[in-house]
Amino acid sequence: MDMDSSQIYLADPTIFYYDDTYYLYGTTGDPKMGKDKGFLVYTSKDLSEWSGPNGAKNGMAFQKGDAFGEIGFWAPQVFEYNDKFYMAYTANERIAMATSNNPLGPFINATKEDLKAPVKQIDPFVFFDDDGKKYLYHVRLTKGNRIYVAELQDDLLAIKPETLRECIVGEREWENTQNTDWPVTEGPTVLKYKGLYYLIYSANDFRNPDYAVGYAVSDSPMGPWKKSDKNPIIHKGELGENGPGHGDVFTDAQGNLQYVLHTHFDDAMVQPRRTAMVNIQFVQDSSKSDYLKINTNKFRFLKSQ
Repeated sequence: MDMDSSQIYLADPTIFYYDDTYYLYGTTGDPKMGKDKGFLVYTSKDLSEWSGPNGAKNGMAFQKGDAFGEIGFWAPQVFEYNDKFYMAYTANERIAMATSNNPLGPFINATKEDLKAPVKQIDPFVFFDDDGKKYLYHVRLTKGNRIYVAELQDDLLAIKPETLRECIVGEREWENTQNTDWPVTEGPTVLKYKGLYYLIYSANDFRNPDYAVGYAVSDSPMGPWKKSDKNPIIHKGELGENGPGHGDVFTDAQGNLQYVLHTHFDDAMVQPRRTAMVNIQFVQDSSKSDYLKINTNKFRFLKSQ
């Protein structure tokens, strides 16, 4: 395996923009960094030149032992809330929250507890609506990887169980190209545009070259959701890379939407997955309806100095 020493190898990536700096986190995939140690963080001022890993503990923003979990540290999301920085993440196929006074960490959870649920759950995404309500989009492992939503309590440490709703399950042909009995939809991220809610998600097993990204629309954060007839909007045929997906949308300093994601290592190997980014934007069709589209000319892999 010929690895590029400058390539960033983070799967399930997310980018948090704060105080003129971009912070990149994700599932650690570089063999040199070791598995199941926590979450690395890279930083950039311009999305082109990255440095790191720059986390507070050995390059890590989150280190095993400081919070819930022993194995399977996946899919972090970082955000600011009540003058603290929060990291929602997966470990032991459960969801947990850790906090820090700095985006570089260390993120900790002194109680070392997860968000309780009767089933395994992964891939958290916390969405703050304009009315102050908070929602946890996440994946529950029940007859497939299915995306759910529930309203969160104000302390973000538990859902309001009576609000739990299923959002997305893999039913379309592009979402289950191997026709398995366990369809996979995962990696939810949500944004609001012109009063509508857009739930972006990935489908298929991540090891499948057909792993791809689509979205659904609703006039409520709780759904029901209508899948776009333009799905998938990110796929190997569009980018020329196997397994593109499971990322996060963010707005850059210029006000443009970006989607950070991972791809397979190459045509023969899945791991370590490479971190990349592509511009994503709202455009209008002939009926003046808005839809999401990527700019393939702006696709690029992220590399550190």
